[in-house]
Amino acid sequence: MKRSSLIFFTIFLTFLLIQPLQAAERKTAQANGIVLAMFGTTVEPALQSLLNIREAVEKAYPETPVRMAFTSNIIRRIWQERSADPAYRQLHPEIPEDVLHIQGPLATIAGLQDQGIDSIIVQSTHIAPAEEYLDLCSYVEGLVSIKTIKVKYKPFRQLLVGRPALGTFGTTHAYAEDVRHAARVLTADIELARKEQAALVYMGHGNDHFPSGGPYLEFAARMREFYPDVLTLIGTVEGFPDLDDVRAQLKKAGVKRVVLKPFMVVAGDHAMNDMAGPEDDSWLSILKKDGYEVIPVSTGLGEDPAFVQIYVSHIGETAEDADISLR
Repeated sequence: MKRSSLIFFTIFLTFLLIQPLQAAERKTAQANGIVLAMFGTTVEPALQSLLNIREAVEKAYPETPVRMAFTSNIIRRIWQERSADPAYRQLHPEIPEDVLHIQGPLATIAGLQDQGIDSIIVQSTHIAPAEEYLDLCSYVEGLVSIKTIKVKYKPFRQLLVGRPALGTFGTTHAYAEDVRHAARVLTADIELARKEQAALVYMGHGNDHFPSGGPYLEFAARMREFYPDVLTLIGTVEGFPDLDDVRAQLKKAGVKRVVLKPFMVVAGDHAMNDMAGPEDDSWLSILKKDGYEVIPVSTGLGEDPAFVQIYVSHIGETAEDADISLR
């Protein structure tokens, strides 16, 4: 009887000693991180828009590791070539090292996981829930599907995608509210159009293979609803609506002046060439030929602090939905 009591006491004491250690181990193992999944840019001045987003997220969550990733294969390849070019690096000392060695979302997520970070929010900084965003979701779904024999060896505790600026489909957050919010924060563009007594025309990216025009058209409609004294229109480089659709509406409205601005996070190649380039087929040239006085604005949405906060708030909401505590 005494021996049984001693064995029981020993087991009970061992249990009491192990429990705090296991709890401490679980606490140490759970770590949070943020990956900012950006299309990217090769235009050096346009990088500031992306750095602004990172800076705002780091300011909001100073104790959480934040990493940037570029979803464009072509853009990453160009930065890889530049990083290996001593002459380029000497000419552009302002380029951050993590941009010179930028990775895609998969590699960036894997890097955080290798550091013991197992709860990661991958925040899309795309505008609409189209091709780039859906591909990003597919990458994350593939990683989440990884199964291990022992649950404790699963690479991720939680791996989530934050919705783009104009929201996405689903029942948790109504995309229409995200569209309205985006329209409400772009007051600086409206004020400029008012000052110039002009219509406001945005150039979005769009997609020839995905119906991405819907969110753009709804956004423009909300802008006209909230600011009825300014005619706000949007066209896309690819897909619908295009520049001809915008031209038809401008002609019908009888406006004389146009503020032309990219509806993109960065004012990169599309803004410099397709929108405001000197070529005859640029939007600037075509609208001038139509007889409009055009005021081009070559700044991306990432240079508007209010718009940047959209991504910060989407991160916070994604974390709250998943009961992740970001600091």
